[in-house]
Amino acid sequence: MKLVVAGGSGLIGSALIKDALSKKHEVIQLVRRKPKHQHEVQWNPDKFEVEIDALNDATAIINLSGAGVGDKRWTKNYKKLILTSRVNATKTLSESITRLNNPPSVFVSSSAIGFYGDTAENAVDENAELGEGFLSDVVFNWEYAAQKVKQHKIRVVHPRTSLVMSKRGGVLKKVLPIFKLGLGGKLGNGKQFWSYISLEDEIRAIYHLINDSRLTGGVNLSTPNPVTNKEFTKSLASVLNRPAFLSVPSLALKIALGEFSIEVLGSSRVLPSKLIASGFKFNHPDILSTLNSALKY
Repeated sequence: MKLVVAGGSGLIGSALIKDALSKKHEVIQLVRRKPKHQHEVQWNPDKFEVEIDALNDATAIINLSGAGVGDKRWTKNYKKLILTSRVNATKTLSESITRLNNPPSVFVSSSAIGFYGDTAENAVDENAELGEGFLSDVVFNWEYAAQKVKQHKIRVVHPRTSLVMSKRGGVLKKVLPIFKLGLGGKLGNGKQFWSYISLEDEIRAIYHLINDSRLTGGVNLSTPNPVTNKEFTKSLASVLNRPAFLSVPSLALKIALGEFSIEVLGSSRVLPSKLIASGFKFNHPDILSTLNSALKY
């Protein structure tokens, strides 16, 4: 396969590229800086610039671009960057794909379970409607930016990714040092649901989206077993063999994180109905196996 990957420097993208190269797939990585490796091609999505020839003859074009949602405090400018970094990259790729002589069979344009907003205790799948809030608005515009490709009869699939568990990035990397010291604990009341997936299963699922032509639109990349934050805390402490008696009050989170605290304290109970119906099997379907994998992968 020839895979064109945008956003390859992040947790998911770097793991995908490493895996694809190990499997002897041809990989083209789109980078904003000057290329350092043979498989890299420079692009500038803020100016809607990309080398068309690099996209031709691709099996799949995979868009993982976007500023980290939890990387910085949500100022007005950073919220704008969260949105524009996703929409501009997607528009650049979707419009370029429509001009290709030999377009890909599928455009895998990343998304997130933030689409559903706060689901409280309710379990939702891909049949659920768009939620409310900043991230729901971002995800809607993110997915919409890819729709031009559909008019050219090219399959578009949006992996709505949940919390990706890996010691190398994401939420686990941030909390791991604290838990290793025995200072971990639930966030807020701990009753909010967290939907998650191991990095290994995330990469396997992306391949599955590429290869299964039946899958279109939003597809939830999350295990079938969401847990509460309290259950996550207990499981991580157990895997590390450390206590986790402390807790972080909601007010402290609101002060420390600002508006982003809404997402940390919000509940996301999302199920992967499309993945399961298509025959995908999780290597790590529960929180304990996911965490054990995350500490290795």
